[in-house]
Amino acid sequence: MAHRTVPVRAAPLPEQTVTEAPVPTATPNASYSFVMRLRMSAADATAMGRITTAVGSSGGIVVAIDMVDTASEVLTLDLSVNAGDQDQAARIQDAVGAVDGVEVHKVSDRTFLMHLGGKLEVAPTVPLKTRDDLSMAYTPGVARVCMAIHDTPEDARTLTIKGNTVAIVTDGTAVLGLGDIGPEAAMPVMEGKAALFKHFAGVDGFPICLDTKDVDEIVAVCRAIAPTFGGINLEDISAPRCFEIEERLRAELDIPIFHDDQHGTAIVVLAALINALKVVGKDLGDVTVAMSGAGASATACARLLMAEGVKDVIAADRHGILGPDRDGLDASKRWFVEHGNREGRTGTLLDALDGADVFLGLSGPDLFDASELARMASGAVVFALANPTPEVDPTAAHTYAAVVATGRSDYPNQINNVLAFPGVFRGAFDAKARFITEEMKVAAARAIAAVITPEELRPEYIIPSVFNDRVAPAVAEAVAASARRG
Repeated sequence: MAHRTVPVRAAPLPEQTVTEAPVPTATPNASYSFVMRLRMSAADATAMGRITTAVGSSGGIVVAIDMVDTASEVLTLDLSVNAGDQDQAARIQDAVGAVDGVEVHKVSDRTFLMHLGGKLEVAPTVPLKTRDDLSMAYTPGVARVCMAIHDTPEDARTLTIKGNTVAIVTDGTAVLGLGDIGPEAAMPVMEGKAALFKHFAGVDGFPICLDTKDVDEIVAVCRAIAPTFGGINLEDISAPRCFEIEERLRAELDIPIFHDDQHGTAIVVLAALINALKVVGKDLGDVTVAMSGAGASATACARLLMAEGVKDVIAADRHGILGPDRDGLDASKRWFVEHGNREGRTGTLLDALDGADVFLGLSGPDLFDASELARMASGAVVFALANPTPEVDPTAAHTYAAVVATGRSDYPNQINNVLAFPGVFRGAFDAKARFITEEMKVAAARAIAAVITPEELRPEYIIPSVFNDRVAPAVAEAVAASARRG
């Protein structure tokens, strides 16, 4: 039966040929979920079964059935379905539309529906119901508060939003796995980051998406808006510019500066590694890490791991191992040559795996077959963090590794920055810290690791869930204590 599809998105899902067997795709998940408004005869007792069979045979999962109208001869219902990707979503819609006696009235993409109008709002924290309320919150009473801050600028941290507000600053050049998509397209990610700050730690974040890639301009803008914010979270800014921006802002401002792509990743990786090594009976000081990637997150991870005593880090970029034979490297990559790869290895990433205790992937998808992990030492730990497709198949990796972690939510041991950044800023704000120090990062990592008790620790559970409500308070307390110690 012909049908009409009206998805709520920038463009309709592409037309696909209906197939009898499911086409291999990613695991169905909520990020590709949609709602189909269906109409059918109320007298057709088998229609619902045929519909769910069509969804299942196309590889989708029915997650909800909501009746809209059951009072007439035509039954109207909303069918919520999870797909694995956009193409599979289109195949499912075609398959359901082909069911005899069923009309697909419209299709709405649930992820796009969630983003309609944005994910944030500004709301007052004080009552504005009476003349007295207005006189104190605004003129004339507010003038007394303004002058108090004029006389003692530090009071802005307690008498304004400054003490609990972070600017989430990006230029949109390195967004998720999407790359340089620009400031407007980066906004949904920054809104999401702000929502996470609020939900997990009560921190008010606001997106600042800049239409410039110039380092001087970005630094100047951050410096100019600093009076409003208690901290700046740099986000999705490409390397090597992100290093210079962070360094300059740390030198010029008296509020915490935190580049989450670097330091959030490093904190959670260290936390996961602390527990993974407990599982396999190894110490940080005895392990060698083979690392895929040499960008911002890889550099921060290597620095933090080696500062905490990791024996060696052998990093490889797309051209091979960073070693003494490599010329023309930028400053961040030269760091790997000067401080890691102590054996002076050369060759490819696979050569870096030889005898390594840990593989840390911070690069791209499907770099090698899982069988190559046999090159590693016994009790191997594999962190394949490329998202959505890891560097090596995590399911197959279990054949060769004792512990496997990814950046994905549909596998055990998800290494996710949300475990770190809300609590880090909460703790920094609580302690009125002016900087995020290396000691504070280590304290955060140890706090995350300690959330999992010795009784709970096992190969499939080395890092707590992002929804574990003990994480953010533990991180905040540890960070604040470290900040107060100086």
